[in-house]
Amino acid sequence: MLPPPDWRPHAPLEPLHFDWLSRAGVEVAVLRLDRIDPLISGNKWFKLNEHIVAARQVGAEGLISLGGAHSNHLHALAAAGKRFGFATVGLLRGHPLDTPTVLDLQAFGMELHWLGYEGYRKRHQADFWTPWQARYPRLHAVPEGGGGLAGARGCRGLVAMVEAQLPALGWDDFQGWWLAAGTGTTAAGLVLAEAGQRAVHAALAVPDDHGVAPSMRNILVEAGVADSGYELIEACRGGFAKVDPELLAFIADSEQQGGLPLEPLYTGKALLALREQVTAGCFGMGTRWVFVHTGGLQGRRGFAL
Repeated sequence: MLPPPDWRPHAPLEPLHFDWLSRAGVEVAVLRLDRIDPLISGNKWFKLNEHIVAARQVGAEGLISLGGAHSNHLHALAAAGKRFGFATVGLLRGHPLDTPTVLDLQAFGMELHWLGYEGYRKRHQADFWTPWQARYPRLHAVPEGGGGLAGARGCRGLVAMVEAQLPALGWDDFQGWWLAAGTGTTAAGLVLAEAGQRAVHAALAVPDDHGVAPSMRNILVEAGVADSGYELIEACRGGFAKVDPELLAFIADSEQQGGLPLEPLYTGKALLALREQVTAGCFGMGTRWVFVHTGGLQGRRGFAL
């Protein structure tokens, strides 16, 4: 059974207390998407939501999608299948590997198929899904990472979620958003929802050649809105999943000083990029920003954190 349409997870909005913010006179609140559910964590649920609606409309019995051996997307999808009792199938990049994520996928009941690297590179070909749809005719296919316009539309509700909590912070408004970008889907959803009212700053957790810019542009064009209202900031620190001592030290300090758990692939890099801009004086005193904690803490298990 697919999740009920009235299941609406909630993420708290909390002020961040860091000395580098205090010195600059800048306020940041974090939207804790990592806390929406014990299993289905982060922005991945919101990116899945519209795909689940579409699956329900066509009478599908479950979902099939793609990802790597550390995929937060597949982890959230498998967890949702476990929670709500629907079938899930994962098509994985590379060859069989028992990572903590893969072991979770199996424990959640997801059926796995390893495509190798060459097979996975074919995922953008027009006929890629044909044999899989023949094999699993009752499953609805979800793009890699839950991307595309449907994934972006599922993230639009984050704006209302934050706005409803501003009075509790004593805020009347804020200047814009800051979040990590792996595909750009969540950032595109915020751009759609904001319609030019607030800026969206997306810190790239992947190199330029991973296609975040064209992906966001295509989503916005398909939605019929202007390709504007956002900024992409280089934050990958040498490549996707590349870590360095400064990043790991920053994550440890953030958890000790502010009680904020981060992981090194997305949220750690994004918050470190924000600190760099704040300390460089890019934002005036009194400005307010919302940092989106996109979850993915299950990925910490692959690092010494």
